[in-house]
Amino acid sequence: MNFDLDPSHRLLRDTVREFAEEVVAKDVRARDEARRFPEELIRPMAELGLWGLPFPETYGGAGGDTLALALALEELGRVDASLALTLAAHVSLAAMPIYRFGTEEQKRTYLIPLARGEYLGCFGLTEPDAGSDAASIETRAERRPEGGYRIRGRKLYITNAAYAGVMVLAASTSPEKKGRGITAFLLPKGSFTVGRAIPKMGLHSSDTREVLLEDVAVEDHQVLGRVDDGYPIFLETLDGGRIGIGALSVGIAQGAWDVAMDYARKRRQFGRALSEFQAIQFKLAALHARIETARLAVWHAAWLRDQGRPYKKEAAIAKLLASTLAVDATREAVQILGGAGYTADYPVERYYRDAKLMEIGEGTSEVQHLVIAKSLGL
Repeated sequence: MNFDLDPSHRLLRDTVREFAEEVVAKDVRARDEARRFPEELIRPMAELGLWGLPFPETYGGAGGDTLALALALEELGRVDASLALTLAAHVSLAAMPIYRFGTEEQKRTYLIPLARGEYLGCFGLTEPDAGSDAASIETRAERRPEGGYRIRGRKLYITNAAYAGVMVLAASTSPEKKGRGITAFLLPKGSFTVGRAIPKMGLHSSDTREVLLEDVAVEDHQVLGRVDDGYPIFLETLDGGRIGIGALSVGIAQGAWDVAMDYARKRRQFGRALSEFQAIQFKLAALHARIETARLAVWHAAWLRDQGRPYKKEAAIAKLLASTLAVDATREAVQILGGAGYTADYPVERYYRDAKLMEIGEGTSEVQHLVIAKSLGL
């Protein structure tokens, strides 16, 4: 594999970086403090083709690939992790399963407007008693005598729910199959009830909700894939999503490192710049090495997926390395800045709060260890 980016990927990275630094960064602190969703950025991102980045132009996309999405998520994550998470959930968890498993009619109905950024998408998997153990979902889809299904249940921690035009939903259609009788459904806006906004430690301008499903009637054409065969769809969706979270994590780490490096060069103590102290040099050097390593792990997993090769283990490795790095890098950045790092005057305290979810969402670090171990035949 050649790790050099080709001209099209470099252009995309540079374009998103410029957008992030000149547009996104302008109000990022205000959005975080107000816990305000960045509705004003949806249209500009659509104009850049970001909402449909890895999908063919036939379906309203930009004709990119997984690596292109990873580059975009890293650049957005360097500035605003909440916005990057919004994009990651929209593309990887909502639009991608429709592209991979949807009928032509479903793609025309849902994927095209998703890719164009006409509305966002969300992914309804997690429940109060089913997170890492996704096979234990309790949301039920019961067959109706007249055809179709009636769905009852509750979903939790659903990203983008309040702004979603469609939700990819997991529901049990055959509970007797001990978790394997799960079906994926496509629920348009209005068929599900968006509940309260859930207060969070970080990622304040990302929309996170509970979703209620109260006797929701769906037709057979709203089944994504085959009945009772949704579990593999969700596992593959999460595998791909881990590449995105890995890229976002690298972005958070890089953003925190950039701030720490700049501060260390300017801040003087005992008559010298902080960057002249070996203790600080070693911290920055060690983090730089880990950032480069995690970035290459993400790119490798993305490349494998784009080549149509197995990537489950590599996606888990990339997500594990990068999410752990994000937490470590942001903590060290706060430490390097000292008292200043603990205040909102510098973004590292926000990066620190945002980073923790990377070790939890789309499979905890413990789950990534299990995935890697299983892939090794353990």
